[in-house]
Amino acid sequence: MTATLGQSTTIAAIATAIVPQQGSVGIVRLSGANACAIAKTLFHAPGKQIWASHRILYGYIRHPQTKQVLDEALLLIMQAPRSYTREDVVEFHCHGGMMAVQQVLQLCLEQGARLAQPGEFTLRAFLNGRLDLTQAESIADLVGARSPQAAQTALAGLQGKLAQPIRQLRTTCLDILAEIEARIDFEEDLPPLNEGEIQSQLKQVWEQVNHILATADRGELLRTGLKVAIVGRPNVGKSSLLNAWSQSDRAIVTELPGTTRDVVESQLVVGGIPIQVLDTAGIRATEDRVEKIGVERSRAAAQSADLILFVIDAETGWTAEDAEIYLQVQHRPLILVINKIDLSVENLPGQFPPNFQQVVKTAAAYNQGIDALETAILEIAHAGNIQAANLDLAINQRQAAALTSAKNSLEQVQITIANQLPLDFWTIDLRGAIQALGEITGEEVTESVLDRIFSRFCIGK
Repeated sequence: MTATLGQSTTIAAIATAIVPQQGSVGIVRLSGANACAIAKTLFHAPGKQIWASHRILYGYIRHPQTKQVLDEALLLIMQAPRSYTREDVVEFHCHGGMMAVQQVLQLCLEQGARLAQPGEFTLRAFLNGRLDLTQAESIADLVGARSPQAAQTALAGLQGKLAQPIRQLRTTCLDILAEIEARIDFEEDLPPLNEGEIQSQLKQVWEQVNHILATADRGELLRTGLKVAIVGRPNVGKSSLLNAWSQSDRAIVTELPGTTRDVVESQLVVGGIPIQVLDTAGIRATEDRVEKIGVERSRAAAQSADLILFVIDAETGWTAEDAEIYLQVQHRPLILVINKIDLSVENLPGQFPPNFQQVVKTAAAYNQGIDALETAILEIAHAGNIQAANLDLAINQRQAAALTSAKNSLEQVQITIANQLPLDFWTIDLRGAIQALGEITGEEVTESVLDRIFSRFCIGK
């Protein structure tokens, strides 16, 4: 997909999830010059309903030749420029499920529409000036949000709360560039350049760029979350911990070692961060073929986890088996979870290694220690204040890369000034900072960048 891909054509796609026997409504969306004409060909609105923009019509979707009715539906009309893409947009609101929307989409394609590519509706909105690039990316983040905080941050981006400060920084750089170039072209007609003022403005821009860059890690946490693996030897309470933490009976709990034979997954949100929790099979040597497969999967899950909860039994303390497992996972961030403290006087025999980032005591069978565990996870994730922090800014990796480039260019400008090089040299890196800032909002962007961004969207968005 490229930025110039057939904008004059009318595109169509199913804009809602298709799930067999589920979903009450399915939407087929069209955008382009022929959207309204296709709608009039396929949609029969009985009575004296008015075909006008921003109205909803009730009627039937019919095959244009056979007049066979395919569905009873609603039709939403949004004429340009008052639409998502700033083109004529129509939506058929059909019954949910699979067949109705697929048949309606096929009729639209037969009438001359083209199947939309991933993100093409939003791409058209960007190309037509309806959205800037940060807002377009925020739409994808909002659709994929896995926590209320992630959704709030995405919504703030959609409202322009990231684009606004970036544009202001770029405008400041453009003003500085204009001042410098004016002195280069008309040096004799203008007063000398105030170098101190220029340096002060560049420093302020640099500081604000740094401030926004600091939100990159928080943004990544909100978008992707953490993968947390619960590991340990058999029968130390790993499954009980998962059940207590998720407040469900996701894992089978018995007194028999080796009950968990496979990795059990649960999705949680802790302090605004999505957490994928993996309860693994107890790691031990075994001749049971099924359990052996589960142990290997546990090792693989531990290797891929962002954080490991290493569970031991408070009654038996740190054992030789624990030490053997520890050697396999010691390179990952670790929290030691001392479980079953309700059964122990907490005189732990043995000495566990000192380099666990946190040590938490729990009695999973009685839901004790879960709050302390969540606090420890947030501290390790450097996100303890994420709920209280300003959620209006949380940049993604692409935006962080552009801001880093802008930061480096601004630093180079200041070095150039300090070295008392001619004004022409000042403009080189200043232009680099301006370009990098423009890449964030889309004022300066290549087709390849647009392809990468919008190819990650779902079809129909």
